[in-house]
Amino acid sequence: MDATLSMRRDVRILLVGEPQVGKTSLILSLVSEEFPDEVPPRAEEITIPADVTPEKVPTHIVDYSAQEQTTDQLKDEILRANVVCVVYAVDNEYSVEMITQKWLPFIHETVGEDLRMPVLLVGNKSDLQEESSMESIIPIMNQFPEVETCVECSARNLKNISELFYYAQKAVLHPTAPLYCAEEKELKVPCVKALTRIFTICDADNDGLLKDRELNEFQKRCFNAPLAPQALEDVKAVVRKNCPDGTRDNGLTLPGFLFLHTLFIQRGRHETTWTVLRKFGYDDNLQLTEEYLYPSFRIPVGCTTELTHQGYSFLTMLFEKYDVDEDGCLSPEELQNLFSVCPIMPWGPDVNNTVVTNEQGWISLQGYLNQWTLTTYLDVPRTMEFLAYLGYIGGEHENQLSAITVTREKRADLQKKQTMRSVFQCNVIGPKGAGKTAFLQGHLGRNSDWQSRLAKEHLSRYTINLTQVYGQDKYLLLHEIDVGISDILTPEDMDCDVACLLYDVTDPRTFEYCARMYKQHFIDSKVPCLLVGAKADQAGVTQDHPIQPEEFCKKYKLPPPQGFTTRTMVNRDVYMKLATLANYPHLKNMQSKNSQFWLKASVGAAVVAALGIILYKSIGR
Repeated sequence: MDATLSMRRDVRILLVGEPQVGKTSLILSLVSEEFPDEVPPRAEEITIPADVTPEKVPTHIVDYSAQEQTTDQLKDEILRANVVCVVYAVDNEYSVEMITQKWLPFIHETVGEDLRMPVLLVGNKSDLQEESSMESIIPIMNQFPEVETCVECSARNLKNISELFYYAQKAVLHPTAPLYCAEEKELKVPCVKALTRIFTICDADNDGLLKDRELNEFQKRCFNAPLAPQALEDVKAVVRKNCPDGTRDNGLTLPGFLFLHTLFIQRGRHETTWTVLRKFGYDDNLQLTEEYLYPSFRIPVGCTTELTHQGYSFLTMLFEKYDVDEDGCLSPEELQNLFSVCPIMPWGPDVNNTVVTNEQGWISLQGYLNQWTLTTYLDVPRTMEFLAYLGYIGGEHENQLSAITVTREKRADLQKKQTMRSVFQCNVIGPKGAGKTAFLQGHLGRNSDWQSRLAKEHLSRYTINLTQVYGQDKYLLLHEIDVGISDILTPEDMDCDVACLLYDVTDPRTFEYCARMYKQHFIDSKVPCLLVGAKADQAGVTQDHPIQPEEFCKKYKLPPPQGFTTRTMVNRDVYMKLATLANYPHLKNMQSKNSQFWLKASVGAAVVAALGIILYKSIGR
């Protein structure tokens, strides 16, 4: 059996009922396939191996005897069971009365108000009476929702013995109660919600219909085989006949999809609906399982996480699916629709100030991918969780791990003097008022005029954007560090690929802070640093420090200080230089020797293969 079909490792069936109704005989007849000549007061627990059960799950069958067991022992057995079979004799009216007067209330009281134990009513000794007992049993089934079904059987002539235990197993593996309300004859709200998510995921072109191609993809995903063309037409014909709004333009609508599953359940084919639900990660309580949301995953110290090509392809496909007007951006409504299959909206209003948007504040495709890149780098479990919600798992993707790659340890990159990483974190450090927020927003191409219109309460301490390093696209993630009144940086504050020490060229007090931060925290670290002078469009002043920025950089073998402004157009050079430093950390303290390094970093070299040699020669010349 497919692991997704059943979340359980085994099934435990308990038989209870009045004395002499044939509980023990039913068990012995199943095992020996003949009626026993002698029947003990109670059968020993038996285990049926997985390979001989219809659902391929080990099954334990437990007998109860009032003669040999106490009430407390009975309670313990009920609590250990997955399903209880209440056995009555079809020719014994008293045993039928005890179902409602004794057994069902006792089971309900034992398991408690918050839990529900599936129950089967088993009418034994059908060989002794021609009439069916169902007339007296159906009202009981209607009154007690925990009763899954009723089976009439005979231990003497072996009638329906195998079926009895199959239905008991089925009541555990494919329970009715989470899916369907018998009184209202309709699907329960959590089931509708889960099936709606599945329909939305499978509606690949977002037209509100499952066309033949989409229905076949759904069939292959859930049942490993497509439907024959005639079978597809038969399904739609049944829906069309019984559900007026179930089809449209020869496709299946959401009401039609829900109707089909209602029909499956009403006809006793719960396993069909459960197979679909479990393929999409749901447990018996219609919650997505922890294993589905968070597959086992280990990130060694010094490594980072990035999206793979498969991850970016899936996310791009989703963007294009919901960009209904094809304007290259997601409006608030389109973004809401994209995340409609998720329990919560993963992004708050600050996302519009974290990534690239259009002038209306709508997220572009690049901004959307940037945000996923940021999430994967900072909080990979959250990326995996939402990939699961959004339907990544299925088909060629067994789980989300194919969307994630773990980079090589940074220490190994330094030793080998090269890196394959695509995402670099730059911590932006500077005194209050130096222009850190403006620097972060400048990374998104926003000048002073644009920034003046931003809602301050929705500003983010992160921004991320693509930056070119020698012809290659790299993601540069800026993180504004708030040091506060102390000058102490935490290990987390220093955990980055490059540090940007930002000062205000018009404020004489700001450079001293950056110089102190460098000597206190970075002078002996392997993190490359770049000094950036903000508001460079204005006249600079002499800084209140014994050594001015240019001489400070020469003394400590740092790159020359870089001017930056967002007054009109944002100069992207400084971000390119930060990304270049992060990409070649082994060249720290060499960059100041030759300005050709920065020329190459700004323009971009064409011959990427010879890059290491070119850099080394240009710096060491």
